[in-house]
Amino acid sequence: MRLPARLLPVAALAAASALLTGCFTGADPSSAEGDGKRVRLAMMLPPRSGLSPLSDDAFKLSRWSTAETLVKLDAEGDARPALATKWQQNGRTWTFEIRDGVTFHDGTELTAEAVVDSLTKAATASPKPRILDGVELTVRAEGDKVTVTTGTEDPLVPQRLSSPQLSILAAKAYDGKTVNPVGAGTGPFELTKVNGTSSATLDRYDDYWGGKAKSPGIDVKFVPDGTARAAALRSGEADIVEAVPVSQAAVLDQDLITEVPMPRTNTLYLNTGKGVFKDAGLRAAAREAIDAKSIVEGVYEGRADVAEGLLGPALPWAAELRSPVKRARAGDPSGESITIGTFTDRAELPEVAAALQQQLQKAGFKVKLDIREYANIESDALAGEFDAFILSRATVLDSGDPAAYLYSDFGSDGSFNLSQLADKTVDAALGKASEAKAGETRRKAVIEAEAAVLATDAAVPMLHERVIQGDAAGVTGAAHDPRERELVTVDTYVK
Repeated sequence: MRLPARLLPVAALAAASALLTGCFTGADPSSAEGDGKRVRLAMMLPPRSGLSPLSDDAFKLSRWSTAETLVKLDAEGDARPALATKWQQNGRTWTFEIRDGVTFHDGTELTAEAVVDSLTKAATASPKPRILDGVELTVRAEGDKVTVTTGTEDPLVPQRLSSPQLSILAAKAYDGKTVNPVGAGTGPFELTKVNGTSSATLDRYDDYWGGKAKSPGIDVKFVPDGTARAAALRSGEADIVEAVPVSQAAVLDQDLITEVPMPRTNTLYLNTGKGVFKDAGLRAAAREAIDAKSIVEGVYEGRADVAEGLLGPALPWAAELRSPVKRARAGDPSGESITIGTFTDRAELPEVAAALQQQLQKAGFKVKLDIREYANIESDALAGEFDAFILSRATVLDSGDPAAYLYSDFGSDGSFNLSQLADKTVDAALGKASEAKAGETRRKAVIEAEAAVLATDAAVPMLHERVIQGDAAGVTGAAHDPRERELVTVDTYVK
């Protein structure tokens, strides 16, 4: 059981602080020129693939504002210009106009050919970047324009091209066996040095097309230990700290932390294919038995949002478009035995499982828990071996669009259908959402698909998670991005 943050031993906090001593002893931040000091950044996860943009490391390059994409997303998830200034669709082909006056950090010019080179490397990589799974994509240059053609008509091509995994890098990045982003981006900060999995250094790129950055540079340290990251903020050794653990948030100055709603929902998936929850009335009984508010307050110490649907406050349009859902009447669960599975990799989930066990037993169910490491339980969950499964699930994948998540998790042929759901009404709604044009039309179709899923009680959304970011008192302009694509931007500096 987690100790309240205020009861953590002083010795543990001192030890964590010691882990950070000397971590940011590079350039003297007070000697830097410009509007502010260098930004000292403590990040949670070290690079896993040498900062290759074709991996999840791409999100680090994006958060440091060193690598950029043709398109970026606004708060609504709509595509906006970045390295491309405009685009248009003609069936399976999209044409993008490339921004003039952009140079890579090695001084070479951004051209249509350079864009084609980067995107072709991604499209032909093995394995492909996740955003291109199942997507057939070819790219060619036509003067100062780039055409992107897909195997089937795809309304989300601009959103796909916003993924950090499709960052545009200089030709030199592709000279070796792996993609090397050092000195090869187009952003306001140039990646100049990477020290394995311990640190990275970025300096301001004064020829940035979008204007001079306010900070002279970024000094990154990778600090996997959450207590150590919190200690770095408390001691003043870091200016911006990623992912402060819930257990540490209470012992920090509350003015220094920001809780950012994440597009991640903690959901109880109910097996509709066999067992107790094949009965819609018993699924309804389980839904009515769950007190999500007490889980938010008890397990997450109030630092999460009670779910009203599958899509949470990180997608602000969802609540605006959502209407009440008509559901089945609850049956009598007395004496019904169920097994709930979850995993240990996310620290809160076993605690959530214990709370659910008590709530469902109070309603009349007999509840057994099966808790393992994720690698050892995923195959059983996908095979429908549990009556119910607790999962913390990202609801917006790389394109910034929730339709893919809904289809994967609730389509009758979805690849991650833990509920074993096969419902014609749901499939029709998911199909409509998948084919809808981007923008308001697609958002409305997505909410209709969400409603169709919720009406089945195949999934009971409980809460939406938040990530806690620490910004020191002198930090100005740090991004608080639910999609975790931005952190230090051209406008970020330390006074």
